[in-house]
This record gives sequence, structure tokens and C-alpha cells, in this order.
Amino acid sequence: MPRFLRLIVNIVILSVLLLISVQVWAQDWRPVRGGIPFGISGMALIKQQSNSLDFLIVHDNKKPNQTRLATISLKGKNQPEYFPLNWPSNIELPIDLEALTSVPEKTKFSFIALSSSGKAYYIRLNPTNKTILVLKEFNLPGIIQGNNFEGFGLQNLDGKLVAIWGHRGEGEQPATIFWGIFDLAKYQITLAGSANLKVPFPSGNVRHISDIKIDPVGIVYITSASDAGDDGPFQSAVYVAGYLGLHDNKIVWRQNPQFVPIYRSDYHKIEGIELVPGAEGGVIVGTDDENLGSYVYMVGGSN
Repeated sequence: MPRFLRLIVNIVILSVLLLISVQVWAQDWRPVRGGIPFGISGMALIKQQSNSLDFLIVHDNKKPNQTRLATISLKGKNQPEYFPLNWPSNIELPIDLEALTSVPEKTKFSFIALSSSGKAYYIRLNPTNKTILVLKEFNLPGIIQGNNFEGFGLQNLDGKLVAIWGHRGEGEQPATIFWGIFDLAKYQITLAGSANLKVPFPSGNVRHISDIKIDPVGIVYITSASDAGDDGPFQSAVYVAGYLGLHDNKIVWRQNPQFVPIYRSDYHKIEGIELVPGAEGGVIVGTDDENLGSYVYMVGGSN
């Protein structure tokens, strides 16, 4: 076979293999938007229907002309539909939103977004006209210099609204999980305890907690992530960090003595996690892949 013809054949074969690889990969990870301003740093379920999921997401943007909140819709096998939301003009723009959780109460579409500094925003979404209302701004309790918060979750446990949040830690510095009782009427969290933790994977410049969520029986899930720069490479993992419950009207934390990765990625930086119940649900994760933008993936779902 002539050398030139052999080269053409090799290029065609390589292109086909790459196309197949991209198609298989795309079935697993769904791209949301490209570029640094569209990284997902936190996510919360808005609505769940038979063949679709709607999420509110936060971006860790800092500049005035950048989006802070958006919605994404996953419908069947289609790619996510992205819709940016306008921050209310009468409220100062938040800086570096890193976490988001729904508020488990009778009123739907209520959420709390948290910045890395520990400032929280209690917001309400109008899903019909795609607007948000900031009901209250408040700060986490017990903030000390050097805290960098990347996760926040809420759950009703035995009649108490329990809050859990995490300082990310980095490298040899462990992350810290905090927990307390949230008085929603006063927008006040009473700090009840804290614990340090380090994950086995990723290693190096890992952020031991990049997000955190708690399920209705008190199981705490965390994500961990590392990156070597705006172009990666990235690594991430999902863990069951432990159990949070009430005993004698006090919150008790039981940390997992062995951190077992229930999912890991060598290609994405996971910074958002949400727990979706039901037959079509699972543990869904969102990424902040810097220059490569954002992706979502259902760890326990059908994708």
C-alpha cells in the first residue's frame, strides 16, 4: 500500500475511533456550558417529573457582568437546557457562591446559596417567570480567618432542621465539617459541633470537601476534587462521610472510619452534588472544569 494511502487510512480509522469514544463519553457526561464563568459550584433539585429533572445551580463568579444563578433542565437523553437568572438589582451581588441547598419546608422553590466567605442567601425561585427573590442575607456561625466554605446542606431530622457545611481544606490541611440547628424563622444557625477529615483520593492539592449533602436519614455525602490549573488535569471522588443524627435532643456525628470512593473521575472537577430520589434518580454531580466549562453526570442513574 502506498505510504500516502496508508496514512489516509490510518487517519480515517483514528477519526472513527475518536468519534466513537466521544459519543460513548458524551452519553455519560453531559456538557452544560463552556468556559470558566459557567462552572457549577453547587446544585439543588427544583422539580422532578417522569422524564425530566430541573436544577438550580450556582456559579462562583466574582465580576459584575457574570451570572450567579441559573437553571438547567435534563429531559430524557437530550443535552441540558441552560437558562441564566438575573440577580435582584436591589441586592448586592454575591462574590464566589460555592454551595446551594433546597430548604425542606412546605413552601416549594426555596433555597439557600452560600459564598466561600460564609455569607448565606435565603432565596425563592419563581419557576414560571424565571426570577429570584432574596428573602434574607445572614452569616454562618463561628467563622474564623482562613475558612473557605464549599458545601452546605439542610435536612429535617427527627423534627429538627439540621444544617451541615464544610470548610474545604487543601492538601495536608484537613477539611472541617460543621453542623447545627437552623431556626428558619430567625435565620439563625446554632453551631453544635465540628470534625476534621481528609480523603484518600484525590491526593496532592486536593480540596477534601468540594460539596456536601445530607439525606433524610442523616447520611452525609461529600465530593472531593483537585486540579492542576485552568486546563486540568482534574480528579474527583464521591464519598459517604458519615452519619448525623439526634440523640437525647443533641446532634451526634459519626464519621466514617474508612473513606471508600463510591465514584471517582480522572477527568472532571466535581464541585456540586445533589441527591435525586426515585427510580429515575441517583447521585447527580456537576463540575467546574475551569476553561472546559461544566458538565453533569448521574452516578446512580440511567444517563
